[in-house]
Amino acid sequence: MIIIPARLASTRFPQKVLADIGGLPMVVRTAKRVAHLDRVVVAADDELIISTCQAHGIEAMLTSTTHKSGTDRINECANILNVSDDEIIINVQADEPFIEPEVVESLIAKLKSLKEQNAPFIMGSCFNAINAEAAKDPNLVKVVLDDVNNAIYFSRSPIPYNRSGRANYFGHIGIYGFSKKSLKEFCTLEDAPMEDIEGLEQLRAIYHQKKITMVKVASTGFGIDTPEDLKRAVEIFL
Repeated sequence: MIIIPARLASTRFPQKVLADIGGLPMVVRTAKRVAHLDRVVVAADDELIISTCQAHGIEAMLTSTTHKSGTDRINECANILNVSDDEIIINVQADEPFIEPEVVESLIAKLKSLKEQNAPFIMGSCFNAINAEAAKDPNLVKVVLDDVNNAIYFSRSPIPYNRSGRANYFGHIGIYGFSKKSLKEFCTLEDAPMEDIEGLEQLRAIYHQKKITMVKVASTGFGIDTPEDLKRAVEIFL
């Protein structure tokens, strides 16, 4: 299933998940992009998001206002829904209205293969190749990989440092997948020091020696992190 965490009081961009993009609230447009793939539920912290989603035919559920991360929010939602431990849960960010369904499908396929292999911890995400200029943007998270595309580190800084002049940069796409069992385990792990420094919750898994499988995809979508991103998104529908 697909769960979309949605928080109304975003620190950097309040109420951005309800911002209008081509006649639809952002969270609704995101949900509709992937609605044909699986059951989609929006896990929200405010009744305004709930009512907005329901008015557009999107299933939504009220969750706690105190969650530190979207992953904690989807875990609460999955628990309320009594999702089985072996089910694959995809976390699509509410501010990804241009996420390609093919990207989500690629991640689902990879996680299902890990489940078939009885992997002890199932967590995955996606990345694509970016240029050196894009790597300078702190809103675009970068990832460094090992030889089988497991994540070594994520950062808002341009990594790796390009001393040789031959660096390749990979951008992290804001989508995560877990088995329900691994999602529950992730949410019981202690916070990692670098998680708070970088503001990246996925570093918690790496700190505790859990593998994050990364899937390379071709994507031109972008998340809405700033008012400038929103303006760019709106212009696409003009």
